[in-house]
Amino acid sequence: MTHGYTTGTGPEPASAYGIPRQREAEKGSPEARKPGRDRYLDLLRSLALVRVVVYHLFGWAWLTVLFPSMGVMFALAGSLMARSLSRPAPSVIRSRVRRLLPPLWAFSAVVLTLMFAGGWNPLKDRDHGGTWGLLGLVDYVIPVGAPPFPWHLGAKSGLLEDTWAVQAVGPLWYLRAYLWFVVASPLLLWAFRRAPWPTLLAPLGLTAVVGTGLVSIPGETGNAVTDFAVYGGCWVLGFAHHEGLLARIPRYAAVSCSALLMAFGLWWASGHQGPDGWDLNDIPLAQATWSFGFVVILLQYSPSWQELPGRLRRWDKLVTLSNNRAVTIYLWHNMLIMATVPILDQLYKLPFLQADSAVAAPDATYTLWMFVLIWPLIGLAIVAFGWIEDRAAKRSPRLWPNGAGRNGAGHNGPERNRPGRNGQERDRSAGRRRAGSV
Repeated sequence: MTHGYTTGTGPEPASAYGIPRQREAEKGSPEARKPGRDRYLDLLRSLALVRVVVYHLFGWAWLTVLFPSMGVMFALAGSLMARSLSRPAPSVIRSRVRRLLPPLWAFSAVVLTLMFAGGWNPLKDRDHGGTWGLLGLVDYVIPVGAPPFPWHLGAKSGLLEDTWAVQAVGPLWYLRAYLWFVVASPLLLWAFRRAPWPTLLAPLGLTAVVGTGLVSIPGETGNAVTDFAVYGGCWVLGFAHHEGLLARIPRYAAVSCSALLMAFGLWWASGHQGPDGWDLNDIPLAQATWSFGFVVILLQYSPSWQELPGRLRRWDKLVTLSNNRAVTIYLWHNMLIMATVPILDQLYKLPFLQADSAVAAPDATYTLWMFVLIWPLIGLAIVAFGWIEDRAAKRSPRLWPNGAGRNGAGHNGPERNRPGRNGQERDRSAGRRRAGSV
């Protein structure tokens, strides 16, 4: 599952990194693995997706510390990208972009239709510069920048809150970051194979510059650079995992250094908390260092399962399904969380809930019912839109790919815009939202 590098395409033995083959096999390194899906990595991707949905639903800041989903997902994507780059880079980039865009187009078609039907006119949108806002619609087709959207649309008393467009479009920041990482990967991998440590640590250094206010880059350009810096270290860690570099480091040393780096991240977060306290999404340097150390530990202990072991095997079909439909789940989950509100509000029309004293119970458990409802709604989205991922990958469409095949790892999507009950979305960063990437 690994490919070293000498001429750009050929394999290089692990000894080129100073890794004894016996030790490699003991640590479950890529050189010792059998071909096929790595179910440990698939499990991590599934956990990351679930954590993103739960975070957006409940808004618990501590989840960003418990499991830094975005760092994990970018690291897994980086590892897969390094594996793919054993082939010519242009064909790999075309393949990755082709897999990404059709699901985005389906999502954009629905969102833009709803926006236009709601009366939004990008030429008259004062937040997006008229003509520039119209030109920005291209980002709904190719996510090279931040797409425009109306800050408010509809009425607060409408079916959806008037900031629904902000919440729906917010997750597209990840597609932009992923696309730029894909395009930059041939150069990054070239640099990594020649100077691994500087390439691995450079994003942390860049985050210390642009993510702390030491150097401020205005507008959406600054947001894009910050995202690239914060998660660039995790993306390159994916390279290090695939290339076998992590297996060169004694486990005690890797874990010790990671723990120190993570401790620094928490220390930095303690003195630079944002509007949501310990939410690392608001603290770039803490996010970068905590995620980096967390990912190193996960990959150091990577058991490289060919099958899920023991009791985890009961989740095999769901893990397979979520990996095959990761883009669909990511793109649609925020809108589906918002859709739970008008659906659950129908409960209050039941005859036995008409009395004021009877609504206390559903009020107290409203978010829990949202949690219960979101999963069947995600299932409906998988059936309705998931097959587009198959067509994008040039596979036969499948409505529910939960075990018929284990190809199609998918991409992983992020967080940041969290919809809540009856429009109670907290304003994390108005500047980033106004730019369409929060």
